[in-house]
Amino acid sequence: MLRQPPNRVFARVVRSDMARFLFDSVKPLAGQTRERARAAVDWILQAQAAGGDGGVSLGYFPCDVEQGWRPSYPETTGYIISSLLEYCRRFQESAVGVQALCMAEWEIEIQMPSGAVQGGPVCAPDKQTPTAFNTGMVLDGWVTAYHFNHDTRFLEAGRRAADWLISDLDGEGYFRTNGQFVAPGLIKTYNVLCAWALHRLGEILPESCYQSNAIRIVDAAIRRQQPNGWLADNCLTRPEAPLLHTIGYTLQGILEVGIAAKREDFVDSSRRGVDALLPRMNAKGRLPGRFFPDWEPACFSSCLTGAAQLAGVCYRLYEHSRQRCYWIAAERLLNYLKPLQLLDSGNPALNGALAGSFPLFGGYMTAGYPNWATKYLLDALLLQDRCSEN
Repeated sequence: MLRQPPNRVFARVVRSDMARFLFDSVKPLAGQTRERARAAVDWILQAQAAGGDGGVSLGYFPCDVEQGWRPSYPETTGYIISSLLEYCRRFQESAVGVQALCMAEWEIEIQMPSGAVQGGPVCAPDKQTPTAFNTGMVLDGWVTAYHFNHDTRFLEAGRRAADWLISDLDGEGYFRTNGQFVAPGLIKTYNVLCAWALHRLGEILPESCYQSNAIRIVDAAIRRQQPNGWLADNCLTRPEAPLLHTIGYTLQGILEVGIAAKREDFVDSSRRGVDALLPRMNAKGRLPGRFFPDWEPACFSSCLTGAAQLAGVCYRLYEHSRQRCYWIAAERLLNYLKPLQLLDSGNPALNGALAGSFPLFGGYMTAGYPNWATKYLLDALLLQDRCSEN
């Protein structure tokens, strides 16, 4: 059988995608958890191969001039390491673990002399600019890699990254360095996800100050929270109407530190945000991609990354509290995402991936497949599989 040109395949995908959006015809899928997790892993490894240097390509964007894969992205490669090693551990897929460790080694090669991790896609050393969030995400990968094989190179790289992160905190517990496209001094509440990586490193090095600073970072984030669960200053581009993606980062960071540190006030803070979001989900499991401070939707399209993140947060709330309402919500969110993951499009670069937006030409990562959408889909699928055993 002759393979169809990628642009023709993508045009067909776009037509089908828009029809499903306009007619609300997505059919949630309860099964195929492991099959879809394997497809997500295969796509991520394909993205790593496309990066060509050990990192994971930022994603696949069929409408780009060169039609295809973008350069490797240090930030998201960092937390992809944790996802792949969890998959390896759970299903004894050693080859996946080998590739994840290659990613962790690549991150060491490009770590800045200060210990920070650069913003944006990989670039020459003289073009690197430090970014707090990206540093925290790569720290997460190094901590997981060290737990996996106890290679002290990962621990040392993680220690250097953590020390830089702590040096970047101001007196109130907010990070100063948000990348070259963000004015200095602006608060980005989603940086709280860095606290989870710091707290995890502190579990390995209990005599350090990493855990106490993680608590300080979460305390600072919660000071941005309003009584209705809203967290201010929580988006890179539109703080008055943040993406579900950055909301998801914040809810996850607060929750995971709360669980690890046995701080139920942190857990309750995350829960308030989740409880405000879930009524905005429709009966099938679709959520809008942005929200105003009163939790009214701020756009029509969905941010699929954020929906996958929220599913993961709900599964974790269920594991922690055993409140079935969170398991039900997680199932609804994830089972709506499953049929949006392509498996047999005719273009291998699409198969296994989750798009940035639904519909594809929605407002987030328009017409593209960013690697972090598939990473968070994989995370949610792994949690679904784990929760099904309990």
